[in-house]
Amino acid sequence: MKKVLTFFVLILIATGIFIWKVNNDINTRVDATDDTKISFQIKKGTSPKEITKNLEEKGLIRNDFSLYLYLKFEELGENIIAGRFLLDKTMTGKEIIETISDPANSEFIITIQEGLTIKDIDDKLVELQLTEPNDFITAVKNFDGWEYYSFLDKETLSQLEIPLEGYLYPDTYFLDPVDFQSDDLIYLTLDNFEQKTEELLPEIKNYTTHEIITMGSIIENEVFGEKDRKLVSGILWKRLTNGWTLGADATLLYITENRKITTEDLELDSPYNTRKNLGLPPGPISNPSAESIEAAMYPTENDYWFYLTTLNTGEVIYAKSNEEHNANKAKYL
Repeated sequence: MKKVLTFFVLILIATGIFIWKVNNDINTRVDATDDTKISFQIKKGTSPKEITKNLEEKGLIRNDFSLYLYLKFEELGENIIAGRFLLDKTMTGKEIIETISDPANSEFIITIQEGLTIKDIDDKLVELQLTEPNDFITAVKNFDGWEYYSFLDKETLSQLEIPLEGYLYPDTYFLDPVDFQSDDLIYLTLDNFEQKTEELLPEIKNYTTHEIITMGSIIENEVFGEKDRKLVSGILWKRLTNGWTLGADATLLYITENRKITTEDLELDSPYNTRKNLGLPPGPISNPSAESIEAAMYPTENDYWFYLTTLNTGEVIYAKSNEEHNANKAKYL
């Protein structure tokens, strides 16, 4: 009995010490004098275990396991929300959990990759539960801030089904989930476009800004890498000036919203079908990066008329004649 009692006493002592340590860890500040703000991001779907581990790696808490246990036993993990938070080392673990569970303290993160369309952005906002389907598209269609942006051609853009396509600059943006309005992101992206292109756009010659952005959006979706972008830019401009159809699959994919082009797609009577119609499409087919816009402005002159991208490596293969291009298709596609 003495051994059993001793064992249970030791268990109680160990449990007490363990509980004391957990409470101490979650209620003690890492540094009560250092209130330097640290940006902490939580992506949607991140588990509580990953969150506490990341908090310790950032030096914001004393022990990730202690905080994880606190979350587990108090069933607080489901309250944590995605977004960006400003935290500091003067906060206790409990205070940090309260902060990252309150939408008022969060900024949602949205990354608009190069080549995404406005419809893609609408889908991302819906996924973040910031808007309902088509809310962002509707806001773009109702945009009335034309006078603030000299690079926007209202007369031309307002004729498009989705007016601002091509001008919502791809980047990572932080959004307030509490008071978010679609217009907030529209103006953020337009401001960013203005900043990223302020030195580029004044250098445009022979073409309008709208034509350059349209070509840049096509290049963005056709090839990758500075060298290939400028080579393909040279090919596409050369086709246009020589009375050829542009023949860019990306313009057709913009309206079909498919991954592949079918025989029926090739017969579509649409200005975005550049296999069938001469000239540029009416407007951009995506939101391009400054690099693609620059490629549209400064094409590399070359002897090629055709190109394709290999399926396995993404390498761009060029050809000077249709016969050579057909041989490349047979070999690589």
